[in-house]
Amino acid sequence: MFTAGAENYLRQAREIQDEELQKFCARITTFLQQQDLGSETVDNLQRLYLIASTTKYGRKLERKFLEHLQSTLCLPKVPLQVQVLCTAILREVSPCDLVTLSFDQIHDTKLLSLVSSVLLAQDCNNKALTLGNRIAKMMESRLPEGQSLRHLLPVLSKLTSVFQTSLNDDQTNLINKKLVDWLRYASIHQGIGQPSGGFFSSPRTKLPGPINEVDGAVATDFFTVLSIGHHYTEDQWLNMQAFSMLRKWLLGYGTDSTSTQSSDDKSEVDGSVMSMVSATSTCSRLLPPKERLREKAFEYCQRLIEQSNRKAVKKPDADLQRACLIEAVSIMDIVCRQDSSYVYRALSFLKTVHGRVCQDLTLAQALLPMAQFFLNHSEMAAVDAEAVYRHLFTRIPSELFHQPLLAFQFIHFCKNNARFFTQNVGVFRRSFPNLLKFLAWNSPGLVSDFVEFLPSLIGPDTAIEILHLLLDLPCLTAALNIQLRSQSAPASERVLMDSAVHPASSMEAFRHPYYRNLFQYLLRSEAWPSDTLDGFHLLRQMLVDMTSCPRVVQCMEMVPVLLQLFFKVVAEFADGVLINRLVLVLLDRSSLLYRVPKFQTDVHRMMSSQLLGLCKLHPSVIVEQSKELLEFSGTVTNIQNKETFFIHVVWVIGEYLSVSYDKRCTVDQINKFFEVLEALLFEITQLRPSAGVPKCSPRLITVLMTTLTKLASRSQDLIPRVLLYLSKMRSCVQSSAMISVYGEEDSEAILIRAAELMNLLKMPNVAQFVLTPSAEVNNMRYHRDVSTSLPLAMRAVTQLLQKDLGFAPG
Repeated sequence: MFTAGAENYLRQAREIQDEELQKFCARITTFLQQQDLGSETVDNLQRLYLIASTTKYGRKLERKFLEHLQSTLCLPKVPLQVQVLCTAILREVSPCDLVTLSFDQIHDTKLLSLVSSVLLAQDCNNKALTLGNRIAKMMESRLPEGQSLRHLLPVLSKLTSVFQTSLNDDQTNLINKKLVDWLRYASIHQGIGQPSGGFFSSPRTKLPGPINEVDGAVATDFFTVLSIGHHYTEDQWLNMQAFSMLRKWLLGYGTDSTSTQSSDDKSEVDGSVMSMVSATSTCSRLLPPKERLREKAFEYCQRLIEQSNRKAVKKPDADLQRACLIEAVSIMDIVCRQDSSYVYRALSFLKTVHGRVCQDLTLAQALLPMAQFFLNHSEMAAVDAEAVYRHLFTRIPSELFHQPLLAFQFIHFCKNNARFFTQNVGVFRRSFPNLLKFLAWNSPGLVSDFVEFLPSLIGPDTAIEILHLLLDLPCLTAALNIQLRSQSAPASERVLMDSAVHPASSMEAFRHPYYRNLFQYLLRSEAWPSDTLDGFHLLRQMLVDMTSCPRVVQCMEMVPVLLQLFFKVVAEFADGVLINRLVLVLLDRSSLLYRVPKFQTDVHRMMSSQLLGLCKLHPSVIVEQSKELLEFSGTVTNIQNKETFFIHVVWVIGEYLSVSYDKRCTVDQINKFFEVLEALLFEITQLRPSAGVPKCSPRLITVLMTTLTKLASRSQDLIPRVLLYLSKMRSCVQSSAMISVYGEEDSEAILIRAAELMNLLKMPNVAQFVLTPSAEVNNMRYHRDVSTSLPLAMRAVTQLLQKDLGFAPG
């Protein structure tokens, strides 16, 4: 997050108009023409870079100005800061036809590095090969004094990652040899610092001291990026840069046909593998350049991992140790994938390291590349990695869910390996309550990745519990917040409360013995034996004081999206048994949601649409769950706060309670639903004031009337009752009392629907044809073509009943 001042500054940079920008560029042009490259010019270039980089679209700068930027960049003896700013601005406007830089006549490595970065931003495919040749030639030759390859390695790394064909085999071998030298044979003595030039400075040059380890001990092995000194030599700087580009280089140029041709043979050698590798190490100089680089890279990573075990004196060094440990394990994984003979050495080494890392949560990020290593190689080496995965999925999310970078990396790791985990690692599927903690706490940043990852967690055995968890995700966010606050609270505020005292807040509930059990259920690490826990609704009520927490608010906005994804995935494999259970969950949970009106409205809307989809997939659910549906639809209080969902329940009853969808549907069942819905419609349309009867929308009234008509068309003994009720409804709707409650427009809509339904019921066979159509009639053609049977039937009913004006609305 930026400060208010920084936000204001960025807003001004984004909102500057083109006319004002061109005037500003003209002012800078004047300075560049006069070669006035002082502090004012630097300040103006910094402001221009900010303007160019803060907008999503590229800023267009005039040709004359861009020409001056390019000429200034290539001038001799230009301050480095001005060169860097010119380069940065040119990169921001690239690709651009007006940028015409060339590196042909450039011999200074620092300037070549800057110009090359612009050309790479220009996406100059035709110049990639030439640039690769130029850099390789400079690496092969002896550079003039004052020039350094350090400036070219970042360009080389970028070039080879974007244009892998920019180097030929000879150039690749040359760079492999250079990397080996820099990685393994850098000086083990510190560099010589520049003399201060002060009055008391000694004319004698002080002998360089030895390189130290991060714990202050004198280094006794070769130099690495974790070696500490006050000053560094040129080859030491190259050592550090070589390590920084090593992973990309190995991925791009580390494989060929010869390096992997004997992998199967090597994997078959068991007892002799170690001796073979040892013998190979002694003759490493005889290896081809690629294989020798792999060997030195492996040794370098081993040394780094050993150095990461030392206790750093300074905190920045400890941070560097963690970063190097992660990078070293990742590079060892690449080496082992390219040459399986290294697997046995690496596995025995990393198993020991894993045990140490598991004891230190500050090194948790290193567990991800280690798990990736075991995932890639444990099968070949016949090593059981179940303990590695169990520790990763059970402990890390529970304790480190609040670290955003780790959460992002963890979900990416799971997403990339989801198929393997789903098929081979049982603890993965069972750990979904733990994995959802990352999402609950980091919802804005993780939702897009989690949408891709969530389907791998959903299966017939986990669907019901995941649905409950998604509905309770805001409660989980609130509970995680309370857990963190409790951990940092004084010891006196973490003591369990007296169970006889009712907690006054969610923080107190966290210390209450009864609610403590409910919190433990919500914060569980693995799947629960049953779908949910009795009494959990009490915890939802207690967490109401967390509804204004920003993280909880963000999480509530995300839940409908996740629910939509959940039902889309479930629809691919759900059978009748699972759909029955899901419908029961929807009926039950429609009344048991986190008590925030907007959240409840959004979730009920999503529940409504998904209920329709489930019933369409398995229409028999209406017959199979008739008892629960009767109970739900017959309860007037279910209309309150969830009318949208209630309307859809009534609609699916009228749509799918039919023998055409389930042969088990009986007239008795139809009559029971009819009596319940008839009593409900009578109760909600009575005009006597009652505290227990909510005012409902005209939509619910019309859906109830339509459902009753549908049921009557399937049990024709009910038709007289419906006609009598609809005729009374017409009179009721036209009364002044009803109009005062619903208004003229809504009353008119109810009246029209009642008249339409009465007209249909006067022709029972037509009513059944229209209200309970066969699968053939449901075809779109029967609704679009005026000559087909359905429009024809509707017109026939209208003509036959036109003479009876008493049934006409109005």
